[in-house]
Amino acid sequence: MEHVVIGMDPHKRSVTIEVITGTEQVLAKHRFDTTAEGFKDLLRYARQWPDRLWAVEGCNGIGRHVASRLVIAGETVVDVPPKLSARLRMFDTRQGRKTDPDDAHAIALVALRMNGLRPVVNDEQQALLRILADRRRALGEDHTRMVSQLHQLLLELIPGGAKKDLSAAQARVLLSTVRPRDVVGKTRKRVALELVGDLEKTYQRSKALDKELKQAVADTGSTLMELHGIGPSSAARLLIEVGDIARFPDRNHFASWNGTAPLDASSGDQTRHRLSRAGNRQINRALHVMAVVQLRNPTEGRTYYDRRKAAGKTSMEAMRSLKRRLSDIVYRTMVTDALAKGASPGGQRGASATSSAAGSHPHTSTSEKPLPGPATPSLRPALPAAS
Repeated sequence: MEHVVIGMDPHKRSVTIEVITGTEQVLAKHRFDTTAEGFKDLLRYARQWPDRLWAVEGCNGIGRHVASRLVIAGETVVDVPPKLSARLRMFDTRQGRKTDPDDAHAIALVALRMNGLRPVVNDEQQALLRILADRRRALGEDHTRMVSQLHQLLLELIPGGAKKDLSAAQARVLLSTVRPRDVVGKTRKRVALELVGDLEKTYQRSKALDKELKQAVADTGSTLMELHGIGPSSAARLLIEVGDIARFPDRNHFASWNGTAPLDASSGDQTRHRLSRAGNRQINRALHVMAVVQLRNPTEGRTYYDRRKAAGKTSMEAMRSLKRRLSDIVYRTMVTDALAKGASPGGQRGASATSSAAGSHPHTSTSEKPLPGPATPSLRPALPAAS
């Protein structure tokens, strides 16, 4: 039978699919529940097309639950980024209508027309890293929220409030000096003490989780944590979001993907570039934290930043240049790790231990292209797909 693509628009309780052929002929449309029975019906319905490929939107988000079940069932699944399906829907003759059947149609067309979509695999190591990293991020968000509430209460209890970088132990000492007489003040102090207790528990959980994350990252063979400014959380997030480093032909494409490649904003005789707000914001944040940590210490990153400032760059321009350099360093490290595992990155032309990618320090000379040109991948075998 003819090869077909099954485009899927996933939701929490239901999925909508569309089956199309290589000539974009629509064969079927259907909606299924995501319950155990509904999933069995979905597989039973799809088996009438033996040669099939599943295209699921957002396999790192809302589509992860159903994509994982399909992979475990032995199906071939590719991840369709929502941005690609949105772009195709915009230029579709259906005038960009956004319904579940139209979304499934756009997803199927992306899988049919686009090469290099990321295959989904059942990788337990990646799944473990994702669970731990997501939990660590949630604890960090809880910490920020509780500290903000604590500062508000301390400002009402103590004239001038407390210092910005306040630990739970310091807050407990401050509260021990407060002796409110009215009911409102006593209630504020009680709630503040409850927040301090919650913060102490969060510290303990975060410390234990960091230790577990560090071991999980080390088990992957990655050396990212050896870079100054990258801790267990950032290293895990890089491994999760990047997955297969071979999907980036060179460091310029990697920088464009993570948003550190500057955008060309030249006009007339004036040549200038501005900060990009596009790209993967989680990886961009990890690189920003890495840059901030390096600036706080006497590192090569600090030296490079000061040199850019001395050359007439503004603080933001120097920071942008530093993040671009750090992006090259992270890319180089991940390529080196892949080579150490015995794999050869398919997108890295001539990758080797002496590759032209940036070295281990930000002062290494490298291109500052705003956006990369067309990729010229080699014919080397690609790394195993990432989940």
